[in-house]
Amino acid sequence: MRVALLLACLAPLAAVAADPGYVRVPAGEFATVLAYEDARGPERVAAFEMMARPVSNADFHAFVRSHPQWRRDRVSPLLAGRGYLQHWEAPDKVAAGAKAGQPVTHVSWFAASAYCSAQGARLPRWNEWEYVAAADEKRRDARKDPAWRERILAWYAEPATRPLPASGAGVPNAYGLRDVHGVVWEWTDDHASLLVSADNREQGDPDKARFCGAGALSVADREQYAVLMRVALLSSLEAAHSTSRLGFRCVKDLR
Repeated sequence: MRVALLLACLAPLAAVAADPGYVRVPAGEFATVLAYEDARGPERVAAFEMMARPVSNADFHAFVRSHPQWRRDRVSPLLAGRGYLQHWEAPDKVAAGAKAGQPVTHVSWFAASAYCSAQGARLPRWNEWEYVAAADEKRRDARKDPAWRERILAWYAEPATRPLPASGAGVPNAYGLRDVHGVVWEWTDDHASLLVSADNREQGDPDKARFCGAGALSVADREQYAVLMRVALLSSLEAAHSTSRLGFRCVKDLR
């Protein structure tokens, strides 16, 4: 019965009224900074469309109103934990402290996936997200720029109590995507397949006597610490989990 309930909730839904808008991301070759055992150099990323900004509270509110099974007082506990939409004033009302234009957070992977399905879309795969996240305002791959890397890391150092800006308020990157960095973390479709080790002695460190916190199981470019942090976060979450700084955006496949 639980399996039937899960499949019913994740089935394609009617279209969502609000559409944040999609940007076409061209195909290209991309070398991930994660070192997979079966990796054979850069991989080809097919072209796709991605939401120009993260889904906002207003966007998700419209979805909940048209799909009331995703209200926090009706959603199955198998699909969303206790923190689900806890920042909203009521199950069908965005609180004053969670402004309508801000990115929606406290959303489980199941809820984010259902929203994207209602858009005729899906959550981005990790390689697609890493692909667009490598861009700055002018370059499609700025990962070798130390100043750019430090700018991203500076955001992670800011307190989580900082109010979220309006979704899409940031400067677009080279693809025309906004707020890829500096606002919220984002769900990926395959978050559960990302591998994490709690021991940095498995990260290729030559000194096996050293130990410190969690990280990606294997990172080819250890300068890309922000990527390691994102992988560590996403792989530590279960699909029903949610946090105050975790949002999402959707992608569409191109024919």
